[in-house]
Amino acid sequence: MKSHTFQATIEIIGINPYVLVPEAILTEIFSQAGKDKGHIPIAGTINGLPYQQTLVKYSGLWRLYINTTMLKDSPKRIGESIEASIWFDSSDRSIQPHPKLTEALANDTEARSVFDQLSPSMQKEIVRYIANLKTEESIQRNVEKAIGFLLGKGSFIGRQNIGN
Repeated sequence: MKSHTFQATIEIIGINPYVLVPEAILTEIFSQAGKDKGHIPIAGTINGLPYQQTLVKYSGLWRLYINTTMLKDSPKRIGESIEASIWFDSSDRSIQPHPKLTEALANDTEARSVFDQLSPSMQKEIVRYIANLKTEESIQRNVEKAIGFLLGKGSFIGRQNIGN
């Protein structure tokens, strides 16, 4: 993919630092993505360091949010000028469910049924949360919490129970 480089000043909306992507670059990214609505996967560099992010439109403007993994202390750097590169990222970003979550859902048909009826974004949130855990103990504990959540017993990922 073609990379576009630009200078931008870090701004903030709420607690979220961001930069605006120049219109000409947005037009090219939209063309590469085949759309100009919804979330658009992108990658690039901030001051030479690589990032992978999603371009989103909020309050009428397309914003590249600059989080602390992209730029150290980004909330404290409002007004700073940065060099950014950006391109449409067509790489597969799907996250595979942890085998313990897959097994737990296979062993509990009621929980599986509820999971299958969740919105794709909620399914992804559960899968991503468990997939990013590091220890076997925390994976097991959170798989159990997720199944309980799906069965209406407690909260999980900051959400109240949703069961039947």
